[in-house]
Amino acid sequence: MAIENFGEVFALVCAIMWASAVVLYKHVGESMSANTLNLVKNIIGLSLLLPTALLFEGVRLPLLSNREWLILIASGYFGIAVADTWYLQALRNLGAGRTAIVASLYSPFVVILSIIFLQESLALWQWLGFVMVLAGIMVVVYQRSYQSVDRVALIKGFLLASSSVFLTAAGVVAMKPILANEGFFWMVSLRMLAGVIGMLVFLSLRGRLSSTYKVIFDGQHRWGYIILASVIGSYLAMLFWLGAFKYADASVASVLNETANIFIVIMAWLFLKEELTKRKIVGVSLTFTGVLVFLGLMI
Repeated sequence: MAIENFGEVFALVCAIMWASAVVLYKHVGESMSANTLNLVKNIIGLSLLLPTALLFEGVRLPLLSNREWLILIASGYFGIAVADTWYLQALRNLGAGRTAIVASLYSPFVVILSIIFLQESLALWQWLGFVMVLAGIMVVVYQRSYQSVDRVALIKGFLLASSSVFLTAAGVVAMKPILANEGFFWMVSLRMLAGVIGMLVFLSLRGRLSSTYKVIFDGQHRWGYIILASVIGSYLAMLFWLGAFKYADASVASVLNETANIFIVIMAWLFLKEELTKRKIVGVSLTFTGVLVFLGLMI
């Protein structure tokens, strides 16, 4: 089978790996801030991506125009430095299960942005799927008494998670045309490098670089979980994620990526002992049905 036919498989493998990484990140606890954890995981991912690019593609960088280089750098900064930090913050406010449901906005965002920037069309039944995803999110996020999660934390977590997902979707839609060029591993590596440099510049401007260094090396951290989660989430999942968008349509890849949210809710119940309530089950079912509608599998 030609590699062009593996896009869907890459998307599904990415979903499983990302779900595993999210649960591991949640298991790490709060010994590091979201900014620090994001920096650490991306440096670990970059330390694996660069040797991979050298091994498979040598020292030849991809031939991109100035505009394409700008898109790659912006995608790395906003899609990794900013979006991943917000996602980790949301994870602490909402928990893995609720964050996974809000992250179901990813596929609708990709489809809508593809209409605007890639001239793709959106059918009526896809709008129906979008509404179903939103409804599923509201079923899980809305609480009448707000006993298990503070109301302010819930709203903050929802805003952080949805904004994170939007930036991720925007980044991959912008990258889609560029991925058709040669030099895939270098593009993934340089995108990650842009994210890491962006975070270091941000911390330096805020005067927090020294304190971040001390937290990383002086604190008591669960390094086994951090390294494992970083290898899975910032290296393997990243390669499969962008590989899926390179070899499959953006809408198909994004919908298959949505299965990560199903895996997260189940894994959070199995390994983090998060409650699997009827509300969550209904929300998961509704959002999953919504992404199936996007593919036209239920029309």
